[in-house]
Amino acid sequence: MSTPKPYSLNSRAVADATMQWLARRNVSVLQIAELAHDLQKAYYPDLTVEECIVHVESVLAKREVQNAVLTGIQLDLLAEEQKLLPPLQDMIMNDEPLYGCDEVLALSIVNVYGSIGFTNFGYIDKLKPGILKRLNEKNGRDCHTFLDDIVGAIAAAAASRIAHRKHAELEQQQ
Repeated sequence: MSTPKPYSLNSRAVADATMQWLARRNVSVLQIAELAHDLQKAYYPDLTVEECIVHVESVLAKREVQNAVLTGIQLDLLAEEQKLLPPLQDMIMNDEPLYGCDEVLALSIVNVYGSIGFTNFGYIDKLKPGILKRLNEKNGRDCHTFLDDIVGAIAAAAASRIAHRKHAELEQQQ
């Protein structure tokens, strides 16, 4: 009897799949960076969207974030395909207000960058600016129950990362 090959995950494949699935769901790094910029521009008036792109890409490079993105998108797709069991199917397809698992998954992203991420996430989740407005629309066909919160969490995490880095730069200058 042969020994089974040990499990090994290709990190590059996971990172590539994350970016591909975001693109397939019509979400770009630029759109997420614009959200992060909106969260931080009042505190750092010289902050550019290009700078925010770098921070969004850094957030997306983390495995925990990639795992959340891939899991959430998969659940949204299964809901669109009517492949979930009831009552979960209806809860996810209709973004049931008392179903909080989508926010819990998103908080796993926010948690990577500390408590400031939680306040950024709560703020952006309530307002639903930019790409979040489209992702939150209900048309009976597309399901973004998880993706809208995940995108908001990535932006909140990037904004937190920016705040931490800018604060450290300020301290070094003093």
